[in-house]
Amino acid sequence: MARASYAIAIGSNRRGRHGSPEREVAAALEALGGVVAVAPVIRSAPLGPSLRRYANTVALVESPLSPPEMLARCKAIERSFGRRRGRRWGTRVLDLDLVLWSGGPWASRGLIVPHPAFRTRDFVLTPLAQLVPDWRDPISGLRIRQLAQRLRRARAVDPAAPAP
Repeated sequence: MARASYAIAIGSNRRGRHGSPEREVAAALEALGGVVAVAPVIRSAPLGPSLRRYANTVALVESPLSPPEMLARCKAIERSFGRRRGRRWGTRVLDLDLVLWSGGPWASRGLIVPHPAFRTRDFVLTPLAQLVPDWRDPISGLRIRQLAQRLRRARAVDPAAPAP
């Protein structure tokens, strides 16, 4: 497979062997390899029952790996950082999500690209729009910056809407 570009969302809300969530994110960037750009780390409220705020960013990674191979790499990195299967949306040392890739949509057992929920998550869209504002969502056809603007507008209209 030719080299592909991947947008990978990175999040941490628990200390690990590298230290604070921000240090876990930095260590994950090193472990990923092929990183060509990284958005600034932002802090965000957790989804679900966790009370700990997240350190989040998005990295642009170039790799010859196919989407399933890249997913396997991300899962292996998560495990090496101490992530264990458990309660959905609980605290975690590291979360790596394949958000988009340069090859368009992908669907296979256990993997859907683009990530099904990325359009509703400000902690993904804001850093993603800083990196690749003109990439298009292969499903809606909208540019990333348009998706981010729509989400911000929707939050402004309904400030009581729960944060994703």
